[in-house]
Amino acid sequence: MNEIIIKEPIIIEDMIYEIRGRQVMIDSDLAKLYNCTNGTKDVNKAVNRNKDRFPEDFYFQLTEEEYKKVLRFQNGTLKNSRGKHRKYLPYAFTEQGVAMLAGLLKSEVAVAASIKIVDAFIAMRKYISNNLLEQNHYKNMLLDHDERIALLENTFSQFDTFSNELFFDGQIWDVHSLLLDIFNTSKQSIIIIDNYISKELLDVLCNTSKQIIVYTKNIDRSLINKYQSQYNNLTIKINNSFHDRFVIIDDTYLYHCGASFKDLGKKCFAINKIDNIDMLKDLKSKL
Repeated sequence: MNEIIIKEPIIIEDMIYEIRGRQVMIDSDLAKLYNCTNGTKDVNKAVNRNKDRFPEDFYFQLTEEEYKKVLRFQNGTLKNSRGKHRKYLPYAFTEQGVAMLAGLLKSEVAVAASIKIVDAFIAMRKYISNNLLEQNHYKNMLLDHDERIALLENTFSQFDTFSNELFFDGQIWDVHSLLLDIFNTSKQSIIIIDNYISKELLDVLCNTSKQIIVYTKNIDRSLINKYQSQYNNLTIKINNSFHDRFVIIDDTYLYHCGASFKDLGKKCFAINKIDNIDMLKDLKSKL
């Protein structure tokens, strides 16, 4: 009975490897494609006779590690058992080296094969280029997505801090906790306007790492000196233009407090968020 032998089609792209950051083909694969009678011996002979035509950009010999990693092992098995019994480490040819080798072999088969090989190199470059473009596109989309999420989270955090709050006599912890939450929304700076700087306020300020400017008309210099000897986040500026108490967060968010910070929780009062931008600008112009 006659046996029918079906040969699998050769896919040149599967013979192109990336080694040392370059796309290359191995001498044994080229010998097969160029239909060399003596295999890699014909390839090596052509190269050795024309050393000056094969600089490092055209070909190089693999190291043992490259040989094992790139050629011999794929998912823990030999890749098609190619090179299993090789005595010497193979040579890798770049696209220029492949074209040069085809011309030296002076074979119609080699020339025809080299054209297909160059086409394969071009196809691989396009594939990699398109892949990179696609990856960069998705990367940029993810970055933009992350930035949008961060912006939304920051915006929501401002809304979630509070709207307006009314406090009664004895709610000392509640009001101090809210005040600290307001300070913690800051990304850069905190401005406080209060004519009386007390220990109660300083106890809150020492818990934030943001830079704080306090506008006031009365200060206890001894108390301030003690605070600043340990903490360096406070600047005092004298200003006698205000009656009410205000807090400005990052030059963007304005809060009004109905009681001096030294009297927080002692009587009924409210803390309100003012969303009027013009009022914020007018207030800052008086500082």
